[in-house]
Amino acid sequence: FTALLVDVSDEDSRSRLVGIGWAMLMVGIITGVIITSIVLKPIELDAPIEQVQSLVNRLFVIAPAVVCVLAVLSTAGIEKKYSRLKSRSSLRDREDSLTLGRALKILTASRQTGLFFTFLLVLSLSLFMQDAVLEPYGGEVFGMTIAETTQLNAAFGMGTLLGIITTGWLVVPRIGKKRTVVAGCGWAALCLLGITLSGLTGNPTVLLSAVFCFGIASGILTLGAIVLMLDLTVAETAGTFIGAWGLAQAIARGSATVLGGGVLDLGRAILRAFSGAGEVGEPQAFLAYGLVFTLQAVGMMVAILLLSRVDIQEFQANAKAAITAALESDMD
Repeated sequence: FTALLVDVSDEDSRSRLVGIGWAMLMVGIITGVIITSIVLKPIELDAPIEQVQSLVNRLFVIAPAVVCVLAVLSTAGIEKKYSRLKSRSSLRDREDSLTLGRALKILTASRQTGLFFTFLLVLSLSLFMQDAVLEPYGGEVFGMTIAETTQLNAAFGMGTLLGIITTGWLVVPRIGKKRTVVAGCGWAALCLLGITLSGLTGNPTVLLSAVFCFGIASGILTLGAIVLMLDLTVAETAGTFIGAWGLAQAIARGSATVLGGGVLDLGRAILRAFSGAGEVGEPQAFLAYGLVFTLQAVGMMVAILLLSRVDIQEFQANAKAAITAALESDMD
């Protein structure tokens, strides 16, 4: 999907296309959750296992079928009709003619690849570390019920959707990609500190407001980073570079949950060591959660420093030279 965006978009339209694409992606996720809840609604807590199996099996048959049909219908003929590769490159060969060794040479041809990979890793880690601790934070420190804590993810999702749409249409075209990411990271760091300090109030409304603002910041930096990611991708080998950027995000997304929980446990252990108590009370729990959010804010600042060293022009020059050499050697 992302590699296809590289093929069908240009510099002027890319931010808007990404904004629409990611907004629809989030709408699709929300729609999927609603449909799932409707299909599984008849299941009661004491429902017989046969009824549960029947409804779940129906969901697992219908959902993949609908997704496959929509995927085929929405992408059929798109690349042939809208691809701009031919107008950008005189090279006829694509990344499917490259061996793994040559693909790795292209990826390592520029130091900018490693810099941007590290930037994405740090940014994604800093963005998703709260995933495993945000709802427990609302329950333990703010006394929210399980149903109320689910509103935190809803507020974050709504903020992210608003941030993505606004950024794609209004922010990136005006201030550029790198400035958008810097602004998003700075805002996210402030919001994370706000989430931490909201624990002093114990007011769930304050927490929800801070999480909503963090969602907007997440949408801003996510959209900016995605558009920047597409700029740091060469059309001839779009799949190769998108695969590398996707790998960075996948590693970070998986590690963020573990790291967030680990930092929270570390904070609790430190507080127990200083207090000498067996259990960490509510005031102390606020500090343990605050350690996670503060570390995220620091990570955002590190991401800004890494981004300042990323040079799109240097990347494109080195990558194109490496691609030309690799593809021409294939034709010899």
